[in-house]
Amino acid sequence: MSAAAVIDPQSPGSLPLRNEPVQARSTARLAALLDAAASVVDEIGYERLTTAMVAEKAGASIGTVYRYFPDRIAVLQALGARNLDRVLRRVHDELVDERHTNWLDALSSSFGVLVEAFRNEAGFRSLRVGDVIDIRPRASERTFNSVVADTLLDGLVSRFGVADTPETRFAFEVALEVSDSLASRAFVFDHSGDQAFLDAGRQYVYAILSQHFGAVENVS
Repeated sequence: MSAAAVIDPQSPGSLPLRNEPVQARSTARLAALLDAAASVVDEIGYERLTTAMVAEKAGASIGTVYRYFPDRIAVLQALGARNLDRVLRRVHDELVDERHTNWLDALSSSFGVLVEAFRNEAGFRSLRVGDVIDIRPRASERTFNSVVADTLLDGLVSRFGVADTPETRFAFEVALEVSDSLASRAFVFDHSGDQAFLDAGRQYVYAILSQHFGAVENVS
């Protein structure tokens, strides 16, 4: 799922682009537009974003914005897709890190990736991976958080041989939704994240998943 992908209604995370960039210059221009959109969202939230704001922040013409995006919703969808792509890449790196010796270490570090995105990725606190954009009818039966959950669980199954059943997958998605909600709350007023909410998220996730994966010693 790269930033150059054209939207596929069956593929969460693909980008709703009018024109797919085929040259480095066009790719850089698209990245600059998304950076500008992220900056605006970081400042005022995604609800108030306009294509004119994106053009102004990027130092581009409004025509340049419309060359790639039909409307503001498409800009937000593309930004959410980029957030998703970055999160999945970083999560994968954590899951394969040999320093993690059990499922909880790997999962905690992977959730740490999400927390760092809240802290450091412009616009992520507001938009996250795009599920907050409520467009009906839904283009897919899966949410973007579902994609993250499946990626995480697939990695844990491959690395540590944890259980992989329909019940486990449901529990894992519940755990991710709980963590996402509490992380979102942690960053409402504190750009560093309210540690009490972040700690609560980790505790609830462990309580849910240890029933399926087994307890880990020395969990604080």
